[in-house]
Formats: sequence, C-alpha cells, structure tokens
Amino acid sequence: MKKLNIVSPQQAVSKIKSNQRVFIQGAAMTPNVLIDALCERYNELNNVEIIQIHTEGKALYTQPPYQDSFKTNSCFVGGNVRNAVNSNFGAYIPIFLSDIHLLFRQNILPLDFAFIQVSPPDKHGFCSLGVSVDITLPAIQTAKKVIAQINPNVPRTHGDGVVHINQLDAAIEVDLPIHAHMLGQPTDIEKQIGKHVAELVEDGATLQMGIGGIPNVVLSNLTNHKRLGIHTEMFSDGILPLVEKGVITGEEKEIKTGKLVTCFAVGSPELYDFVDDNPLVHFKEAGYTNDTAIIRKNPKVTAINSAIEIDLTGQVCADTIGKIQYSGVGGQMDFIRGAALSPGGKAIIAMPSVTRNGISKIVPYLKEGAGVTTTRAHVHYIATEYGVVDLFGKNLKQRAEALISVSHPDHREELSRQAFERLNA
Repeated sequence: MKKLNIVSPQQAVSKIKSNQRVFIQGAAMTPNVLIDALCERYNELNNVEIIQIHTEGKALYTQPPYQDSFKTNSCFVGGNVRNAVNSNFGAYIPIFLSDIHLLFRQNILPLDFAFIQVSPPDKHGFCSLGVSVDITLPAIQTAKKVIAQINPNVPRTHGDGVVHINQLDAAIEVDLPIHAHMLGQPTDIEKQIGKHVAELVEDGATLQMGIGGIPNVVLSNLTNHKRLGIHTEMFSDGILPLVEKGVITGEEKEIKTGKLVTCFAVGSPELYDFVDDNPLVHFKEAGYTNDTAIIRKNPKVTAINSAIEIDLTGQVCADTIGKIQYSGVGGQMDFIRGAALSPGGKAIIAMPSVTRNGISKIVPYLKEGAGVTTTRAHVHYIATEYGVVDLFGKNLKQRAEALISVSHPDHREELSRQAFERLNA
C-alpha cells in the first residue's frame, strides 16, 4: 500500500494544464475546496473543460472572471451552471444518465483528472465515495489522475462506491459538512397530487422517486402499505419513516432483495447518518441503477417523475423551457421504460396543472425549441391535482380528452378548442 500523498489544495491542482478535461463529482459530494483552488489558477489556464452532472456550490468556473479560462460541458444542468450552459461559456450534452459512463469507458470524452470527495481511508486503505457513486465510479476508473478531498463528514456507504488510496494521485484534508437539503413544507397542490399518486402504488411495489415536494408527499401517504422496495437513481428523507415503520422491506424485489438500491442521495444530516455504514443501502453506479434491463426485473416498478409541460398528444418536456436548457434528460426515460416493462409496473408523470404564474402545463404544443424528454409512445400515467389518467393505448384524440380532464379548469375551454383545431378532437 502506497503512502497517501497529502498536499495543500494549491498543490493538488497544480498539475492541471490548459486544454485538459476535469471531471467533478457532484450532488452532496461536490469537492468545493478543490474547485475553488483550481479556479484560483484562472490566469494560468485556458480552455480547461469541466465535465459534470449536477453540482452543489457556487461553481466559480462559470462566473467572471473564471469563465474565460474554463468551459462547462455538463451532462445535467442545475441552477449554478444554468446561465453558463445557455451561453458561450458552457454546453449541455443530452444523454440518459444510464449512458454517461460510456463517455468515459469508450474514450469518447477521456478524462485527464477526476476531482472527488471521500471518507478517510479505513485500516485497509479504502475510502468511500459517500452518497454520490452515480457516474463518479466510472470517472475514477478511467481518469489519468484522481485528486481527492478527504473529509471525515463523508458517510461510509455500502455497495460499489469505494476507492483505494493506491488510486489517489494526491489528496487534501478538509473537515466540512457535506451539502444538505432539508425537506420543505409541501403545498396544498403537492399534497393533492401526492394522494392521487399514492393510490396507484400497490403493496410489494418497487419505487423510484426523486427529490421534492411531490415524491415526499407520495411517500408520506404510504404508511399503510406493505413490502415496498427501493430501486432508484436517488432518494431523500421521505423514505426514512417508511423504513422505520417496516413499510419498506424490499422482500419482493428480484434484484438485490431486501436492499435499498440507489446511485446517489441528497437530504438532511439525518439521511446521511442513516446511510452511514448501513448494509441495507447499496450505492451503485448509474449504469447499473438506471439500466432498463435490470429495472424491469423487479416487480411492480412504480416510477414517479415530473415534467415542465406536456402537449395534448402526450409528449413530455422535462428538461427545457422552450430553448432554455433548464435541467437534463437524467434518468426519467430509463425508469419510465423500465417501469412499463416491469410486471405490474406503472410509469407516472406527476406535476401541478399550472405554473406558479397560472400558466397551463398541459399545452396544445410544446414551446418552440423544447426538448421531448419522454416520447408519447412511452408515456403512461399523468397525474395532476385534478386526478390521474392513463394514456397507454389511447389514440391522439382520446389522449387530448384525458389530459384536458386533469388540466386546470380555467384552461379547459381553450385546450378543448386547440385540441379540435389540432386533432379534430
């Protein structure tokens, strides 16, 4: 076992050169001290490409004056990089979360460096990638150099998210909290949507859900369910009461029976305490959690995702607002298809009927420039606060009628008129 090379942040980033490509671990594990140290070198560097999915923190490399030296090439878009991606200082790669590992492993985007945040090594020299294994595991397996931010606050998680100190070319030591997200109070609309969606969940189902008000309200309505399982790309605090009450047992899952399977987690310090050294939770890379062939093997996979807008034929836009890249394709299609192919599975898109400004999210046509995240051939259940409809097997006219029935009452007359003009419905 080689000796761990502990250096200062400035020394750790000193080997990066112009025109190189640097991967940054994301979500709660974003190594911000390393990022800030790299940005300090902006006067010495040019055209350093940053590869990432969602990160936390300021993302200084997207802000002046640093943005002249760094180019963000993101596989998902969060608020901290949104302006850069929609400008000349960044770009977005449309790609399924399940496929991002191929960019590294097939040398499509070879990595010069990978910046990660890990737990201190155990007595055998193994560090944990904590709560963000996702695309980080393939990144460190393929990058020429790996630089780690070692932090005692990183949970040691079970699964595949381990890296040995022999794989680390340099490391810094910090003692900082990892990024946390506290649950907010759900709105009345989110509560109503959550109740509708919860009624679709059967005992013995395998759940996939994201972060936010609606998924957590769904979970809060499942306390009387039995034998639920988790196979998801991410989870948050909403699962904790269900695990404590014995609602989530995973006993009917075919893949990793009894285990909660995910590729990353974001939540409160209590969530991080829960996953720390917990053999119930297995963190895997996204190429595994989001593999449709694996997802479909579990019973009654119930996938709960959201949308920005849905047109009257069922096309789902979940990553753009017109021409503006708002988020990313992510894992929605991976789980929508996996759930549809699962025995007894249900693929659900859940969203409020209108925006905060009262604009209908069910629309005659998607906005000009909007991306189709989930095609109309893939979509099944649509849930709003006004109910749930199943579009599977319905023709275009029937789909329009069904979607109008769960739209906001203030918009139904206009939507009906537009449906007639477009579809003679």
